[in-house]
Amino acid sequence: MNTDPGLADWLRLILPPGIGGETQRKLLAAFGLPGAIFAAGHAAVRSVVGNKADLLFDFSFTEAVDRHMAWGEQPGQHILTLADDDYPPALLEIADPPCLLFVRGRRELLGRRGIGIVGSRNATPQGVRNAEQFAHTLAGAGWSIISGLALGIDAAAHRGALAAAGDTVAVIGTGPDRIYPARNRDLALAIAEHGAIVSEFPLGTPALAANFPRRNRLIAGLARGVLVVEAATESGSLITARLAGEQGREVFAIPGSIHSPVARGCHRLIRDGAKLVESAADILEELGQAASPPAAPATETLPPLLAAIGHDPCSLDQLVERSGLGAEVVLPQLLDLELAGRIAVLPGNRYQRLN
Repeated sequence: MNTDPGLADWLRLILPPGIGGETQRKLLAAFGLPGAIFAAGHAAVRSVVGNKADLLFDFSFTEAVDRHMAWGEQPGQHILTLADDDYPPALLEIADPPCLLFVRGRRELLGRRGIGIVGSRNATPQGVRNAEQFAHTLAGAGWSIISGLALGIDAAAHRGALAAAGDTVAVIGTGPDRIYPARNRDLALAIAEHGAIVSEFPLGTPALAANFPRRNRLIAGLARGVLVVEAATESGSLITARLAGEQGREVFAIPGSIHSPVARGCHRLIRDGAKLVESAADILEELGQAASPPAAPATETLPPLLAAIGHDPCSLDQLVERSGLGAEVVLPQLLDLELAGRIAVLPGNRYQRLN
């Protein structure tokens, strides 16, 4: 919840179409806080940004500002401005920090140490297991796991962190009121309850292709280091890794088979100087922290969920319905069962009980 009396002016600055981050920063550098920009008047603003001043002053902003203000007044929903004391300090180090961040969940997580885990949407089963297990160990060691809520590696990283009762942050490429992809709805709800979902895009922003490179720079910016689990040679994950390197963050990559298309991006990163890692302990050592032995999952507490799975593959929605538990409870238990070798994750995010 945000009670900043100047928030309306911040929203008025970022909401007009055509007023991008570069223009916003130029105006802030020239005038100071947004209230001073609008107090200076059309002519003064025009002298700094030219015809874009017309967009800023002609924009009928009242209804849109009110709608965003109302969103930020709901419990568990926050709007952070560049001037707020708890704006993530790591983002202040990047070249183009967003003027506003929309956050669902625990806003304080944005200021904690984190590791980005990214990779292919079309991940292999082994890649999914690697992402879950690395995230589980790193979250258990006190690191927040930062990813992008995409299918494949991103979703697996978030699940691994939740299963360790650790912290996780999902940086999304849509407005904070939208969940993309829809298949990750239950996962997003669990993250909003136990972690944080963050976006720089206004309410209602759809999943446009141009939004995701911008999303990737925030994943890299929030993290102390970025791990690429699987990636093709033309991959958004490589963009995230490149941005991480440019921002002075560590870049890690897991090697794979020379015959696997989703390993080639990782091999390219390693050739270009990324650190080859085979375990989460390698990352912790590089970041100056010794790894603790992982605790064995308490599978004796999980027979009810095993019974709900039955003997045929089933989906998360079916398990939630059968068990009567929420997705935020079922997801961590599923990872515990997978780590214990009691179930397998099948294509399409279905779960199969193993004998």
